[in-house]
Amino acid sequence: MINKIKGKLAGYTPQPLGIQKHFSVLLPLIELDGEWHVLYEKRSRSISQPGETSFPGGTVEAGESYEAAALRETQEELNIKRENISLIGEIDYIAAPSHIIRCFVGELVNLTVESLQPNEEVEKVFTIPVTYFVENEPEFHPVNLRVEHADDFPFELISNGNAHKWSMREQSIPFYRLSENFLWGYTAHLTHRFSEILQDISIEDRKND
Repeated sequence: MINKIKGKLAGYTPQPLGIQKHFSVLLPLIELDGEWHVLYEKRSRSISQPGETSFPGGTVEAGESYEAAALRETQEELNIKRENISLIGEIDYIAAPSHIIRCFVGELVNLTVESLQPNEEVEKVFTIPVTYFVENEPEFHPVNLRVEHADDFPFELISNGNAHKWSMREQSIPFYRLSENFLWGYTAHLTHRFSEILQDISIEDRKND
């Protein structure tokens, strides 16, 4: 038995427990009049979370890598070709109890915002200068998540029964105040982390001057 266990674990790749869904997005950068912008999508009314702001992206399909999913979804949603995306790298990702969202950064090349003709999942696209996020922190507002139990929850299998002290989880949600569009939640989290990475680059540049 122990040899079989050793064999199983020898090449085993650990995965987060409880993760059921895998998503991947692309944070697209585009140059406008000599200034770099982040491009966002406003989700159409025909899909989930209508009217919300998001990055191109979606579900990672069976046998597909996170990187491939981000590129495929961006091509589909923005109606562009693979050669129009120059992949730069990956930033930190979101690991929630039910899903993982990984975020890649890429440059949109040989394109203009006006030339984009997104598919039916996208109501419109818009851009925000990268410098805006470097210079402006989001607002963070807490949300308290409450534990609720089904009527048949087996309290008899817990040492303290229904007197068990459940941990209450507080989640801090970022919001950017934009004049015409919404930017909050996961997309704002990833945007903020990207801006923090850029601030680290600026600090390093100043040290090397």
